[in-house]
Amino acid sequence: MTALVPDLEKMRDCTSCPIRHKAVCAKCEPDELQRLEEIKYYRTFAPGQTIIWAGDRMEFVASVVSGVAALTQTLEDGRRQMVGLLLPSDFVGRPGREVAKFDVTAIAETTLCCFRRKPFEKMLEETPNVSQRLLEMALDELDAAREWMLLLGRKTAREKIASLISIIARRATINERVYSEAVSVDLPLTREAMSDYLGLTLETVSRQISALKKDGVIGLKGNRHVVIPDMRLLLAETGDDDDGGALL
Repeated sequence: MTALVPDLEKMRDCTSCPIRHKAVCAKCEPDELQRLEEIKYYRTFAPGQTIIWAGDRMEFVASVVSGVAALTQTLEDGRRQMVGLLLPSDFVGRPGREVAKFDVTAIAETTLCCFRRKPFEKMLEETPNVSQRLLEMALDELDAAREWMLLLGRKTAREKIASLISIIARRATINERVYSEAVSVDLPLTREAMSDYLGLTLETVSRQISALKKDGVIGLKGNRHVVIPDMRLLLAETGDDDDGGALL
């Protein structure tokens, strides 16, 4: 946590922010960025630390600057299900809703750029660039939720692992459509977290990752660093039918 503070202090100017062109502020003009700077502050959470408890009053909304957090829902009998991941540039909280619906927990060390909720809601009313970008992000999140419904409900264990790796890799690359070069990415999840998120056992996750490595779909350096020599080959393992044609 300590190592992050000096860098964050240098980011008081939003133009130097690593998520500047992907977050809720992506469409902002300089005067609008200035307004956001006036209501923002940074918070960093250690792995495993709860950012928000379901049922808590939301005093802020935020963008994920670095790290990864999990959205989790707990059933009456104590069972927990991870229902979403928050990666860099994703938005935390919902303007207009005072109470959190899900637990939000840092999986890796996670830094948030927080905005005081009431001033942010007022800015949404007065700044079309912010409200339009937030709408775009909400629609992207809806698409992602539908993708996860398919993943959890119909895909095999191998397809689930390949899908998760491909989603993280695509988010980490600047141009998602350039698949001619090898892609390297650090997985933000432990294998235990992957098993929780995908509804698989830890043994199944480890076995399928090893199988993808053996078949040359991915390479591994340590437990987290993944090398993808051919994104098209990985995407073929996800079971997705992106071109609309029949999968033969």
